[in-house]
Amino acid sequence: MTKKPVDFPILITTVILVAIGIVMVFSASYYRAAELYKDSLYFFKRQLLWAVVGFAGMFLASRIEYRKLKKFSVIFLVISILLLVAVLLVGEVRNNAKRWLSIGGFSLQPSEIAKFALILFTADIASRSKHRFRKFFTGLVPVLGAAALMAGLIMLQPNMSTAMSILMMALILLFVGGANLWHLSLLVGAGGAAGVALMFSAGYRLKRFLGFLDPWADPLETGFQIIQSLYALGSGGLFGLGIAQSRQKLLYLPYPETDFIFAIIGEELGFVGGLIIILLFITLIWRGIRVAITAPDMFGTMLSAGIIIMITVQVVINIAVVTNSMPPTGLPLPFISYGGSSLAMLLTSIGVLLNISKYSKAS
Repeated sequence: MTKKPVDFPILITTVILVAIGIVMVFSASYYRAAELYKDSLYFFKRQLLWAVVGFAGMFLASRIEYRKLKKFSVIFLVISILLLVAVLLVGEVRNNAKRWLSIGGFSLQPSEIAKFALILFTADIASRSKHRFRKFFTGLVPVLGAAALMAGLIMLQPNMSTAMSILMMALILLFVGGANLWHLSLLVGAGGAAGVALMFSAGYRLKRFLGFLDPWADPLETGFQIIQSLYALGSGGLFGLGIAQSRQKLLYLPYPETDFIFAIIGEELGFVGGLIIILLFITLIWRGIRVAITAPDMFGTMLSAGIIIMITVQVVINIAVVTNSMPPTGLPLPFISYGGSSLAMLLTSIGVLLNISKYSKAS
């Protein structure tokens, strides 16, 4: 099959998002980095290094024909599950959670690898026969079993937000793959009931939910984070206070360089800056959907769709949390939030998407 150039809008949009992310990580983190590590460039330098690693991964992935990944789907799935087990046994403890493995001075978050492993495995299953996901036991069960196992291990870290995002990603992928709507309805219902049960099973989760319903009822505890986020967004106005001029990052808004970096973007770049970020993500998602639609085979379609679903779920949830449209969770904003494992895996995934775009059919 004749190869075409990669999808340049995807490439250019990704580069712009990463560049904005590096600038905003520095702006959002330099004060906190100086307080914690006596080095105002601590987070910036690490994000820059991981961006280099990620772009190298993207380049390599874009050069490897995507069909070759198919034979490694099960191996990659098993490795990702073993890493999730390893992090529970020997992982670093931060903020009462075990989510990172320390390797050679760097921290690796296995849950980020697990997301792509699940996408690759699901694409492989879908491509083995036509209408594979219409069958419950031979189609849905392998994917749901893998997703449930991953989510269970991630819950033990504990990290409910990532666990729920993996299950959500799996359900959307099954829908795209043509799963029976009755089966999916039952699964969504069961998942919703399980989510409510999990929320009530841990006090801090219930407090988060109550804080979401009325953050002003407890402004110094459960509502503190979201109130500071809304202050940041509100004070930015139309055009923002300017780069590095945020006041909320001065130890008011917790973790401004990670989960709530979009609030700092709103404060420093204003409504216009936030809108530009959203439009860039819409462009990336639209081009990714186009690649999925024009992919030459089912494996390419599902692989492309999975990558875009992964990005879309994280974008929607992150911005919804920052704007108090849903209860607080710990998902980063793709390409922009501080986080080495997330950035490297996202860029490598974009490399796979670019490779699929080379083989796309005329549209």
